[in-house]
Amino acid sequence: MTRDPVLTFTDRGIFCPAGGFFVDPWRPVDRALITHGHADHARPGHARYLATEAAAPVLHHRLGDITLETVAYGATLRIGDALVSFHPAGHVPGSAQIRIEVAGEVWVVSGDYKVVADGLSEPFEPVRCHSFITESTFGLPVFRWPTQADVAARLNQWWRESVAEGVTPVLGAYSLGKAQRLLAMLDPAIGPILTHGAVESTTEVLRRQGYALPDTVHVTPETKGTDHPGALVLAPPSALGSTWARRFGKVSGGFASGWMQLRGVRRRRAVDRGFVISDHADWTGLLWAIEQTGAENIYVTHGYTDVFTRYLNDSGWNAAVVRTEYEGETTESESAE
Repeated sequence: MTRDPVLTFTDRGIFCPAGGFFVDPWRPVDRALITHGHADHARPGHARYLATEAAAPVLHHRLGDITLETVAYGATLRIGDALVSFHPAGHVPGSAQIRIEVAGEVWVVSGDYKVVADGLSEPFEPVRCHSFITESTFGLPVFRWPTQADVAARLNQWWRESVAEGVTPVLGAYSLGKAQRLLAMLDPAIGPILTHGAVESTTEVLRRQGYALPDTVHVTPETKGTDHPGALVLAPPSALGSTWARRFGKVSGGFASGWMQLRGVRRRRAVDRGFVISDHADWTGLLWAIEQTGAENIYVTHGYTDVFTRYLNDSGWNAAVVRTEYEGETTESESAE
């Protein structure tokens, strides 16, 4: 007699029949296990939520007064006939992979992840399993990230050069995860760091949790470009070139994203500087993570799914594409939050 699979893929999301719950569902459900707080994974409308203790403050900040249960990393819960535990994904603070075991068979839903420690997020922890559900946001060989130290040096040099030239550097980055990672890389000795409201509010949530972040100045409607000489401004990508940014006079626009690896995207963004940095695994990181799981079956969700799945099958894995509504890191907006 064949038994039901540990997880199935439905029009509402990834479902565990033995536990009666979904993981990162994109339609309203009764019980949702959430890997992290970006909007394509943590959506409003579910009756009950379960996430890590570290993810909870951001989820409340973004989703409001939800019914949220929390769990520590590594602790095991029994939900129905399933054993569930959350393990660091390294993507953003509080992010997790979710391990689900039913009758001795283990599946892991990775959500979004990166395998290189960034000094802020809880470092990625490989989890052994039979089946692994992976993203492939940057699942092409061209995507190979420089070291964080190299990016930090370039970033701070751009800030110094901009100040010397009398212009204000305005850096675009997603307001959850990427912005705080960049904050931790900036050298406050160069000048003050100004933040857009979307960045400041999320930063304050994480700061209250104890994540070490430098002081920032919230840009309000009353803020003038001349108020903080020598400043760098950190804002969501949508603010670049906007009326909001024009208060700072002559600016140098920068964008921090894995997509800056591609020349065509840099041109389309029309920014002065592109910084190649992502909170998703690059090609090497994706392959390393999959190898570490020891999984027999690989399910590929969002990103370069077809190309990456074909490569995995050609390399000896049993891989298949799974269509979902996750977005990963987008090139044009902050919709992945």
